[in-house]
Amino acid sequence: MRRPSCLFNGNAPFLENLYSAYLSDPDSVSSEWREYFNDFDASNDEWESALDLSHSQAKTRMLEIGANASSSQQRIGQETSHAGNTKQVSILQLIGSYRTLGHRQANLDPLNQYARPQTVELDPKFHGLLDEDLDTFFNTGSLQGSEEATLREILDVLRTTYCGTIGAEYMHIIETTQKRWIQGRLEVPRSTPSFDAVKRKDLLRRITAAGVLEEFLHSKYVGQKRFSLEGGESTIPLLDQIVADAGKHGIKECVVGMAHRGRLNVLVNVLGKHPSKLFEEFEGRAPQDIGSGDVKYHQGFSTDIETPDGPVHLTLAFNPSHLEIINPVVEGSVRARQDRRKDFSRNQVLPLVIHGDAAFAGQGVVMETLNLSQTRGYSTGGTVHIIINNQIGFTTSDPLDSRSTLYCTDVAKMVQAPIFHVNGDDPEAVAMVAQIALDFRMEFNKDVVIDLICYRKNGHSEADEPAATQPIMYQHVKNHPGVRKIYTEKLIFEGIVTQGEADTLAAKYVDDLSNDVVVSRSYTESRDDRFQTNFGAFIDSNVASSNKYHYF
Repeated sequence: MRRPSCLFNGNAPFLENLYSAYLSDPDSVSSEWREYFNDFDASNDEWESALDLSHSQAKTRMLEIGANASSSQQRIGQETSHAGNTKQVSILQLIGSYRTLGHRQANLDPLNQYARPQTVELDPKFHGLLDEDLDTFFNTGSLQGSEEATLREILDVLRTTYCGTIGAEYMHIIETTQKRWIQGRLEVPRSTPSFDAVKRKDLLRRITAAGVLEEFLHSKYVGQKRFSLEGGESTIPLLDQIVADAGKHGIKECVVGMAHRGRLNVLVNVLGKHPSKLFEEFEGRAPQDIGSGDVKYHQGFSTDIETPDGPVHLTLAFNPSHLEIINPVVEGSVRARQDRRKDFSRNQVLPLVIHGDAAFAGQGVVMETLNLSQTRGYSTGGTVHIIINNQIGFTTSDPLDSRSTLYCTDVAKMVQAPIFHVNGDDPEAVAMVAQIALDFRMEFNKDVVIDLICYRKNGHSEADEPAATQPIMYQHVKNHPGVRKIYTEKLIFEGIVTQGEADTLAAKYVDDLSNDVVVSRSYTESRDDRFQTNFGAFIDSNVASSNKYHYF
């Protein structure tokens, strides 16, 4: 049997201390232990050449190594964390870039005349985000939706929201509340309308009405001026949406100002003017004792229209040939009506002004009116501006020759009005923008601009040949199928309507025109005469008593 040994684990602390003392000073231990330690594998060459250390020194050394390793790990972790933070900052910058510049890549021009210039700030690589980051999860910041998403998902939301048929400009607004409100209305549905089949059929009905009226007038009154809305037919569903939503917001009156383009179409399809009255004007048979002696596309109109949420009184202001001079007249009329109603919240009477693109950018009265829009003495609680942007200022089709700004709407930024550009070939996007714009006006009592980008199918007054001055543009126009055909084919493809139903809509509309049936929303007899003025006293009493449309 082996001799008993003192080297077992129970004696380890005692022996470690004793050996440490021996290494420090051999004379500090007894002669027996000194001899014992001296005899430790004295024959081992490695041992002899090695510098032995005390346990405390070894322990200290191991703690130092551990500390260095921990520091190294911490440094590596910090570097990894720094890289992650940099990527996260890049994500937020990318989101901000799309909110600010996404409209530059949006599909806004129905004619698709020019290639959209690439905007480098919309490229993830510009912000240091690579392909390998596409499936990495990041915090989405203020982007509406989930708090975390992959870069791939974030890009899908941003591109769908800001680069489709709606282009939004609102980041110039200072008030964060207003920006967050707009982001919620755009980013949650990703600027994608979700109308049901009934609503979509109604949109087709409005588009059909706008187009068929122009075709009817063109064939019935050949060569006569009418300042056609062809190419901008989506104006009618846009206005109809605003009128319908006006009732929902409790608006009692809406005063409309507009120039020539599309005026006859608006009179018949939105305000409900009898077709026979319009035809009499074309044929020179209109009664002269009630008219102003002005041409038919200068005249005003007034009526009460039924909406799903109650009646709305609509007034279209008379307008001379000075395109935008009606703007301050409309604002003054609205302010007077609000004061008469003691409507100090400015929410019962809505000003709605329809502009041309060149006139909006080029006429000083637009800026003068905007500059008064938020003043205490002149404010009307916000105006809804609609620009029928047919991309042509009478004879100038290239924006480089007509203005110094990217859009005709840039002047509206002076009052921090949000601007919604929308492709006129997408009636559903147009209706969605109409809803958002009116809701914004009612929520914040500020001006808002809808830039309806379309085109003009014929010449300025249907008698001239536009290809003489814009040959390239009108080659695009010639090849364009028109919004009615595009939207009809879309609904047929999705099973909403059949071609037969679409044809029936057009045929019925022509029959209604021929039979003098009002083709707008229904009239209403519910009218609060306390806030109306009957101008019948100033004209023939028999005419006044029989014509309710003299309430302005």
